[in-house]
Amino acid sequence: MNLPSRKPNRLPCFDYSRPSAYFITICTNNRRLILWDHVGASIARPEEMQLSHIGTVVEEAILKIPQKYPAISVDTYVVMPNHIHLLLQINTDEDGRAMLAPTISSVVQQMKGYVTKKVQESIWQKSFYDHVVRGEQDYLSIWEYIQGNPYKWEEDMLYGEGE
Repeated sequence: MNLPSRKPNRLPCFDYSRPSAYFITICTNNRRLILWDHVGASIARPEEMQLSHIGTVVEEAILKIPQKYPAISVDTYVVMPNHIHLLLQINTDEDGRAMLAPTISSVVQQMKGYVTKKVQESIWQKSFYDHVVRGEQDYLSIWEYIQGNPYKWEEDMLYGEGE
């Protein structure tokens, strides 16, 4: 049986454990709206947004990344109703040398596994989107996008009427 193959979504020959900034988006399975409480058109201001129990576990997992991987910092993030955005940085030491770090795929896999274990169900889609940040302007644009995402929820391309 010939099954369709997935289009590779990683840069070929790129070392995803090298010092750089990475923009990551991870969606819930079937884009289920399970990370916020009271999701819908009535959400006009993000100040009214509250994370659901699962959303709280996801945030906890995000905040534990630098504890588990000291070479990695979470520069900014947002938990949306059916996806998360992360701006991760693999850092260098004080002398500018690369620190021992896992690949970004390993970090995402561990974070997803932590959430799955804590909530006792798999909530994530199979893969994730990543973008290697290229320069200061790219970094600033991504930072602003992540910070502004809750205010533009209904315009977001991942907005949906999930379960």
